Amino acid sequence: MSSLALPLRVFEYWLMQYRRVWRGTAITSIVNPVFYLGALGVGLGTLVNKSSGASLGVPYLDFVAPGMLAATAMTIAAGESSWPVMGSIKWTRQYFAMLATPLGTRDIVLGHQLWMTARVASTSAVYLAVIAAFGAVDSFFGILALPAAVLLGAAFTTPFAAYAATVESDAAFVPVNRFIVVPMFLFSGTFFPVSRLPLPLEWLAYATPLWHGVELCRMFTLGDVHVVRALGHAAYLLLFVVIGFLWAQRTYAERLLK
Repeated sequence: MSSLALPLRVFEYWLMQYRRVWRGTAITSIVNPVFYLGALGVGLGTLVNKSSGASLGVPYLDFVAPGMLAATAMTIAAGESSWPVMGSIKWTRQYFAMLATPLGTRDIVLGHQLWMTARVASTSAVYLAVIAAFGAVDSFFGILALPAAVLLGAAFTTPFAAYAATVESDAAFVPVNRFIVVPMFLFSGTFFPVSRLPLPLEWLAYATPLWHGVELCRMFTLGDVHVVRALGHAAYLLLFVVIGFLWAQRTYAERLLK
């Protein structure tokens, strides 16, 4: 078989699993961006535009919409790469069943990552369509916000899956969400420029993958594209993907083959 044939079998398995629940997630994928953008971009945005909109340089809806797109990609990635991974080892033991076939640990990692990426891509595509319907995509370059969101998602799925393969209880995900995911959601440029933060927190925000994803998505939807900066953001996210994938291969092998 080709090098991708076996991982695609894993991808197919997760796709078949998703067929049982896709209706519920499809509804939330549409309702959530409508509510968020209506409440924050339109409702709160009216007040922001009157008080400090000039300092942003764009209407608040145009500012916050790409940030929400990136933040959503992060949260979907975090969810898909935590409980399902640990559950496949501790609860359902699906990974062990896969190992009883010609699949290896690398095939399992890659196939599951392909599925996680597909989930991020499908949700991000709906989110981007809703953003465009709200009039918050100001450039044809906005279509590139979709691959930017997918790359951001992969920057989270690979290291999170690597970590999830090492834990014994889902309680281990509580501090990750409380002290990593939620602070990044709030303070990585999604809702306001990080330059408003105290200097130490500002520099910490610059180090987060979410800030780079937000900047990349916002750059494309606003049409204010700087090629060098865009490549720098993409390279930073790709670094997380590569390191996370290599780490995941190691933790999966240590857990599944011991």
